[in-house]
Parts: sequence; structure tokens; C-alpha cells
Amino acid sequence: MKLKLDDDQISDNFFDHTRILGIATTLKNYQLCFQIEKQLQVDFRTSQDLQIPLEKNKRTYSFTVYEFLEPAIATEHFLYTNKNDGEALLPELQHLDFIWLLKGVFFNNDEVFKDLQQNLRTIQGIQLVTEVAHEKIKSRDNLQL
Repeated sequence: MKLKLDDDQISDNFFDHTRILGIATTLKNYQLCFQIEKQLQVDFRTSQDLQIPLEKNKRTYSFTVYEFLEPAIATEHFLYTNKNDGEALLPELQHLDFIWLLKGVFFNNDEVFKDLQQNLRTIQGIQLVTEVAHEKIKSRDNLQL
């Protein structure tokens, strides 16, 4: 008897207790991370392990992912660059420059989540902050680290 991984189940588990924000901005990734840290005290960091390779049209694109862990409220923050050299990590959301995935139950509170969105909107250079429903993301497997 062969055992087979259920990719759909793994994907669903990854997105348990998550909320997703889409951000459109004129800021570069390092500028956005700096402004978010200054304004919201969210200190995003990246490493070589937090790169998502995507192969398309015989080319490989690399999308940077920034991470911030907040153990006090059991929350993980992931900030994905959505664009690289004309390609999008999530093609269905190609109008967005960054995807912010919040994993944990703390941001299930609508008031707290709306406060985060409002605080992001006060950062100069951010043009749009919107919640993205999981159902709208067809290529959500691209977000899994």
C-alpha cells in the first residue's frame, strides 16, 4: 500500500488562522520594511531560506519573503514581494506589490485587524491596503514556505 501526501490538506493547514493584506506602494521593499518597523514596530527580516523560486517561460524568478515572529501574541508575519522583473508571485493579484500574511488567532479580531490596516495607510508611499480573501487566491501554493 502506497501512502500519498494530500497537497490540498497541507495547503489548507498552512492557511488555518491566517488573514491576508494586499499592499500597493511606490516604496522599494527595504523602504517599506523600514517604514513598517518605524510606524508599527514590526521588524521584518529575511534570509536566503526565505526566497521563493518560481519558474516561468524557461526563466527562474526569485521572490523575497520577510518574516517577523511575535511570540507574545503567537503570531507570525510574512511579507512577500509580489513582483520580480515583470512577473508576479500571485498573477491574479498582479496589481499588488506586496502580500502580508498574518498567521495566528490574534488578528482574527476584526478591530485589531482594521487598526493594522489603518496604521499601514498612514505610511507615506502606500497607495492601497486591502484584505484579500483566501478564495481569491488561485495560486496560493506559491505562498507556502
